[in-house]
Amino acid sequence: QVQLVESGGGLVQAGGSLRLSCVASGRTFSSYAMGWFRLAAGKEREFVAAISWSGGWIYYAESVKGRFTISRDNAKNTVYLQMNSLKPEDTAVYYCAAKDGYSSGDYSVYEYWGQGTQVTVSS
Repeated sequence: QVQLVESGGGLVQAGGSLRLSCVASGRTFSSYAMGWFRLAAGKEREFVAAISWSGGWIYYAESVKGRFTISRDNAKNTVYLQMNSLKPEDTAVYYCAAKDGYSSGDYSVYEYWGQGTQVTVSS
């Protein structure tokens, strides 16, 4: 069982940066692949980034590639999402998620979800 708590969201101007954190409880965090997803008003949930349990495999959505960086610190049970050059279209609630096994961009295979953190980018 894994419980996830996101933080770091907020209001930022276009071009600015935010770093989201997701802290996991449970002693097996290091065995889980982690993903970040977002849900904007009126849109479907969208994959943002994923990282394998070791951090050796990382995948990004095309819309954030080159601007966002996912990383993890297994000693701290934490996964991060560094977001740079933010755009108004990045405005959404951001969720971290965990799954056993391989990383994936498919939200339906993730077993555990946090409560989300709001990111708002003003133009």
